[in-house]
Amino acid sequence: MDRPPLAKRLKRFLRYLLVRAALALVHPLPLGLAGWLGVRFGALAFLLAGGERRKALKSLARAFPEKSEAERLTLARAAFRHLGAAMFEVGCTAALDRELKQRVTWPESERRVLEEALARGKGVVFVSGHVGNWELLARRVASEGFPCQSIAKETSDPRLTALVARFRQRGGVRSIWRGQEGAARHMLRALKGGEILGLLIDQDTKVQSFFVPFFGELAATPRAAADLALRTGAAVVVGFCQRQEAGDYLLTMRDVPLPSGEDREEAALALTAALSRHIEEAIRRTPEQWVWMHQRWKTRPSGEPSTLASRGSAPVPAR
Repeated sequence: MDRPPLAKRLKRFLRYLLVRAALALVHPLPLGLAGWLGVRFGALAFLLAGGERRKALKSLARAFPEKSEAERLTLARAAFRHLGAAMFEVGCTAALDRELKQRVTWPESERRVLEEALARGKGVVFVSGHVGNWELLARRVASEGFPCQSIAKETSDPRLTALVARFRQRGGVRSIWRGQEGAARHMLRALKGGEILGLLIDQDTKVQSFFVPFFGELAATPRAAADLALRTGAAVVVGFCQRQEAGDYLLTMRDVPLPSGEDREEAALALTAALSRHIEEAIRRTPEQWVWMHQRWKTRPSGEPSTLASRGSAPVPAR
């Protein structure tokens, strides 16, 4: 692999130093103070990051055309503030781990959904999105002793990737990086071992995808979760960790049945569409808690003929 240009390497190094400095500053703070600072940081980012602000407003206009410009501006500002708070809370690891079970409520009825899915003995494909605080979702589940692994994309800087991996590992969540050798085998092995395998499928990334409806428009949506579940017979659960009015978080979970009576490709499409619907419903519950600055609809299907359009092929190889 070619070495990146010097300017890019310097930029990555400076970004890494900035992240390390921010973590050193936030780490010892109480959670409440960290969240308060994060809100202010998000508000400042909304003012200064004009490009990201414009992306958020463009996405909100597509998702909520019925809202006024003023309403969408308020939502965008709230999304930046929420994301800032969530980032600072995650960085405050010392207090976070002490207060995790108090800060993140997991009702018995919601926990039972996951327990019943695991009891089927084929592992669980756990699907979520960048809604609320997805890092706390995985950490809270792992804190109860459930075996968890997550599939994630490496950052452009291996040092930042290592930071993320260490953070998750300390919380009991192991990472499977998409680019690592044997990643698909690790995913299959986790499910065969009865573990929980977490995937976020609400972003347009360079992976095998289906185009399924998302806020009324077709959006390229990763198909790996559906392919893994259909191949292995694993249970499928969608879950979210969303901030409540009091400032704490609530876990919600739903079992998603596997489609039956269809061929594998049609079943994968139907399941991906169902999972995307659940994510959209979660976003609609708390629209200020999604990453609207992500360009969710940037990839378009040729001619946009139907939801049957797909990009790439199934990511799960033969054994």
